[in-house]
Amino acid sequence: MTGWTLVLDEQGRVQTGSARAADRSSAPALFSWFHFHGRREDALAWLQAHTRLPETVLSALTATETRPRSEHIGPGALVNLRGLKEEAANGEAELDFNGGDPLVSIRLWADQGRAISVSFRKLGGLEELRERMEASRIRDPGDLIANLAMIITARFDPVVADLGDLIDECEVSLDPGHAFEMRRLITRARSRAIAYRRFVAPQRQALERMAEFNLDWLEEGDRLHLREAADRFARMAEELEAVRERSALLHEQLTDLRAEQTETRTLLIAIVALVFLPLTFLTGLLGMNVEGIPFAHARWAFWGVVILCAGIALAISAYFIRSHWVKH
Repeated sequence: MTGWTLVLDEQGRVQTGSARAADRSSAPALFSWFHFHGRREDALAWLQAHTRLPETVLSALTATETRPRSEHIGPGALVNLRGLKEEAANGEAELDFNGGDPLVSIRLWADQGRAISVSFRKLGGLEELRERMEASRIRDPGDLIANLAMIITARFDPVVADLGDLIDECEVSLDPGHAFEMRRLITRARSRAIAYRRFVAPQRQALERMAEFNLDWLEEGDRLHLREAADRFARMAEELEAVRERSALLHEQLTDLRAEQTETRTLLIAIVALVFLPLTFLTGLLGMNVEGIPFAHARWAFWGVVILCAGIALAISAYFIRSHWVKH
């Protein structure tokens, strides 16, 4: 089955193996962490046959759709958290808006001396958590949950900051000439902020609630780390809300700039049309092929008409300038 089992023995050593091997082992263990891939049927069968968990807990661990939560159930706790997927956690895909939902859920049950986690996609930071366990830095379920919360927070915080920096750059370089590209970027950033905030706010509440659980294996240091992670998620929720509001304002500003640009061009076209309208009438009148056109045979007639048209054009242009229709 896909996953791993880490067992901390009484000598402080961590052994890696499978869930079946750990289940058959008779060696005493201080703490065991079982992690499974939720899409594997054999993993789900092992959970149902060997964990003796309540049906509600099993359903929560194997649920396809989850949201951040924490529940105190008997001697243990059920925790659902969300973090960046592995591709988005490596610092290269934070602002790649075509990669689908970048948030991955992990479902975890913890009681005295045991933790069972299930994920359907690869969570960024899970390998780091495993390395800490193998280095004997995690010795109970409280340490595991607190470390997981801090790792998720540390990886998620720069992504939220990048969204804020992106909006800062758009505000500084607001240009109607690149309105289409900028509007598309702002819209996607706003959509990503909304999607993130959907899970950030309840995750803060879940961590705060977890820190208040009265459990023997949840030490004061673990509670402090959970509160710290919850506080950072609260700050990220505020930043995401600011990104959403600033994105909406930027979108309105771009719309206003484009409208102003369109009005300026329309006004310029109207001015040009009004300048040439009387000239077109005059040249059309003199261009009629009929008898009786004044000065038709005079040598100066052509240049006289040219000078008259230029004078009319200058007079109309001067009127528009004095009326502040154009900048001068």
